[in-house]
Amino acid sequence: MTTKMNKTTFVITKMDCPSEENLIRMKLDGIQEIKNLDFDIPNRKLTVFHCGQSDQIEKSILELNLGGQKLTTEETDQTEFKENTSQKKLLWTVLAINFAFFVIEMATGLISKSMGLVADSLDMLADSFVYGISLFAVGGTLIRKKRIAKLAGYFQITLAVIGFIEVLRRFFGAEKLPDFTTMIIVSILALIANGICLYLLQKSKSKEEAHMKASMIFTSNDVIINLGVITAGLLVNWLNSSKPDLIIGTIVFVLVVQGAFRILKVSK
Repeated sequence: MTTKMNKTTFVITKMDCPSEENLIRMKLDGIQEIKNLDFDIPNRKLTVFHCGQSDQIEKSILELNLGGQKLTTEETDQTEFKENTSQKKLLWTVLAINFAFFVIEMATGLISKSMGLVADSLDMLADSFVYGISLFAVGGTLIRKKRIAKLAGYFQITLAVIGFIEVLRRFFGAEKLPDFTTMIIVSILALIANGICLYLLQKSKSKEEAHMKASMIFTSNDVIINLGVITAGLLVNWLNSSKPDLIIGTIVFVLVVQGAFRILKVSK
């Protein structure tokens, strides 16, 4: 007796960049009933092709707290799925871009005394962790993947806590104004880098998405953060105060901690 293939569609409201796609892939890894995952990041949808019920799949997606909700489950005749052989190469490219900008933003953030840039560098590092876990655990056991995820999550939280302490020190101390020019220039470069990463990963999905709409790029949380640091730089210059930089730094550190908890959920 042949088991019927089912197709379950989820809407995932907080899935707005490819690193979240990889988190979901890692979380669902090991569920044998799953035959294929089809991600539609612009519309924040995931279609899971699977045998049997979708209960375990739905439970795993909900555990990530990414605003996942099941829309439909229906039978499908589709049994063959195209493998993306260039996916590994793409992940390496995106990992390299994210890690390079982690180094650039951390260095320029410390030199220019901008907590916004330092915090954004940690956000870049968080994305690097997600891509890195996907790559380094390929072919490895699920236990190994979860162990790496746990280490990455705790390391991220540690760095964010150090960042919070530094923000408080600067808030109550007499610190020099951050260099707003460096903040703006580096954030614009990071904005371009995030756009390129999103473009490359979406272009790999299908030919129809090769010419990506500009509005789609701005669905990414990372891009919103970059725009936030640019705005903070302008406000630092306009108000002659370091407070806007400290505020955006705090917001991004909170987002980094949230991302760390998602990685820890993958490790359970």
